[in-house]
Amino acid sequence: MSVPSSNDTTRKGRKLSVVLGVVLLAVAAAAVLIGKGVWSPDGSTDGDGDGGGGGRGGTKLTALHGVIGSEKRDYFEDPDVKARLAELGYSVTFTTAGSRQIATETDIAAQDFVFPSSAPAAQKVREQGSGYSVDYPFFTPMAVASWKPIVQLLEQQGVVSERGGAYVLDMPAYMDLARSGKRWRDLGEAYPSPRSVQIRSTDIRTSNSAAMYLSLLAWEVADKHPDKANDVQFLVDEIAPFFTGQGYSESSSSGPFSDYLSQGMGAAPMVMVYEAQYLGEQMQQTSRIRDDMALLQLSPTVLANHGIVGVTAGGKELGRLLTTDPQLQQLAARHGFRPSTSGSLAKEMEDHGLAAPSDYADSIDPPSYDRLEQLIDGVGEQYSGAAPPARKEDEQ
Repeated sequence: MSVPSSNDTTRKGRKLSVVLGVVLLAVAAAAVLIGKGVWSPDGSTDGDGDGGGGGRGGTKLTALHGVIGSEKRDYFEDPDVKARLAELGYSVTFTTAGSRQIATETDIAAQDFVFPSSAPAAQKVREQGSGYSVDYPFFTPMAVASWKPIVQLLEQQGVVSERGGAYVLDMPAYMDLARSGKRWRDLGEAYPSPRSVQIRSTDIRTSNSAAMYLSLLAWEVADKHPDKANDVQFLVDEIAPFFTGQGYSESSSSGPFSDYLSQGMGAAPMVMVYEAQYLGEQMQQTSRIRDDMALLQLSPTVLANHGIVGVTAGGKELGRLLTTDPQLQQLAARHGFRPSTSGSLAKEMEDHGLAAPSDYADSIDPPSYDRLEQLIDGVGEQYSGAAPPARKEDEQ
């Protein structure tokens, strides 16, 4: 039997050292690449390290940030929306604000996109920069969230009727009832509240849903007094009590609707909402819509046409994708919106075992942004010196 020489042992030791050195160098190199975001253990790569997560072909995502109306929060937080955007190469973060705040107070140039809740606000933002794009992925009519005992009281007053399985609130009849000074207790025992008959809205100085409500009121006043249709002060004087009579109002549309869902009829007998808020909540797995709640269509109504303004190239592409991608369009329907190019709200409702929403009977166009601003400023001056409500923390 031969015995290994000391030279053989030395050579084998050197080979082992070389192999171990190569392995250690490879591990160190991999650690550096992972730390820089150039390579990940699952094989995904990225050239510049921007964004996060994995997109098409394993590339990292392009990160976008914008400011949106609060009623679209649930849409952008939907895991399926996030997943589809990731498949398309994007991750989206946002803050929320009222649409008027977006149009007048937001640093637009610092965003990739902004997404207010009306065409006038979107067009106003678009005018603030050269080359901004605007797309309208979905829309929703304004409506009133109420309660069946309230509906019965209003039916007796000729303000609400049932048409095609839907409750419809007649806006001129409602305005006459509100102007009469009657209180809820005067209408019957179902709701013996000393409050005045009023629809609760957001603050007219900060929120688009209130501006849409104002648009309806202004249209009705102008229709009744055509000779005063261009008299801004007359319109303001007629409209202001519908807002100043509410007392404190919140800055964004999520607030009143949240109170409606959580605090009951006593706190919120009638709330101006986007139809999408109510229908989207109905389709939630843990929906807070109860059997004694009711959605009232408005006659006439006004459409909130949600316009996304693209500021950067990524923001412009996001607007295009939200408008044209069939999956993102159908996901918008899941949240109660009416998609603009594809998808079906009726199908989504039926898939959730709910009745398809009725087509709205008639709608009006909102005023131009400048006229709307004149009316808002005029009504705002009649708030008895009270400052507009502060934004909540998530709206900064």
